[in-house]
Amino acid sequence: MITAEQAERLLADLVRIESVTPWLIPDGSGERAASAFVAEWAGDLLVEVATEEIAQGRVNTLLRLRGDAPGPTLCVNAHIDTVGFANWNDRALEPRVDGDMMIGLGAADDKAGCVAALLALRELRESGASLAGDLLIALVADEEGVSIGTEALLARHATDAMIIVEPDRLPRVIVEHQGFGWIDVVVHGKPAHGSAPEKGVDAIVHMAEVIQRLHRLDVDVFQAHPDPMNGRTVLHTGTISGGTDYATYPGSAVLGIEIGTQPGEHLTDRVRDIERIFEEVRALDPRFRGEVVIRLDREPFRAEGHEALYEAMDAATVDVLGKRLEPAGLNAWADSGLTQAAGVPTLMFGPLGGNFHAPEEWVSIPEVASSARIVEGAVRRFLG
Repeated sequence: MITAEQAERLLADLVRIESVTPWLIPDGSGERAASAFVAEWAGDLLVEVATEEIAQGRVNTLLRLRGDAPGPTLCVNAHIDTVGFANWNDRALEPRVDGDMMIGLGAADDKAGCVAALLALRELRESGASLAGDLLIALVADEEGVSIGTEALLARHATDAMIIVEPDRLPRVIVEHQGFGWIDVVVHGKPAHGSAPEKGVDAIVHMAEVIQRLHRLDVDVFQAHPDPMNGRTVLHTGTISGGTDYATYPGSAVLGIEIGTQPGEHLTDRVRDIERIFEEVRALDPRFRGEVVIRLDREPFRAEGHEALYEAMDAATVDVLGKRLEPAGLNAWADSGLTQAAGVPTLMFGPLGGNFHAPEEWVSIPEVASSARIVEGAVRRFLG
């Protein structure tokens, strides 16, 4: 049986390995060292282990347990990359146990998910489980960046169902979540000498009008009318730039925002919201000119075709926790948005954790072990 002590040891080993995604932090090491550790750890299991390069210096780690009979391929997906740790670089890579919690970079997000998948694999292999179909463990790269790991997984490997392990809280299971877009709102003015207001058009003043109305959209619509499952639609500013110098009317201003979409919506709905704001500002000053530039578009997630997988996970959860799964939503995004969009029935769950992307990130060690046991039980039922 999978124990909390096993989970603690393996999780500590993974936390010690820096695997920061270089998409976020250019000098991050990426996943290769963590992948090498996993390959060595699994060396005695007699399973197929592959380190697949998906971009220069970036790798997915795949472990496949072949079934004894034909059947579907069930993939358990967790990401092995992390965010940076500049705000606690003196201790982030030194795992520390406090009560039943482990503290360290990626302890929850998402090395706990990797541990749950790996311990389930070991238990299945060492117990001689007979499976009708393959189990594929995918420890993917770059979920904290632009998800090139899961994109490559979907492009290269056929799967019939997907369990994504991300920190949350047992016995919840995520059946839907928001999508999002990274958008540049660009306002064009007209540069002119500071002493020639009749010639200049102030892009920053016009941007201020746009920002005020974006805030009203957030408060009056998104905050006032949260989604019953996924909560308040995300909208926040991220970056801003504009102008060239003190003495010149600014010819442009650029606002970077993150904005959410709910299941059934698309980013085009949010673009229309912004374009309506442009029309309001143009009514105040006909010289206003604005445009929307989409930098990244991720669709929302709603589980479909997942009934057999849900049944297997639910029964395993009852066995492990004595409780049924609790379907839930999320006001964030995960790689489940990609897998379900690719036609792979997907569910997401994981252990309790906190302080994600921040100092003193933590995870519940007992819930890591329980997550591993739930994965093991779900695999036995789904591929039984």
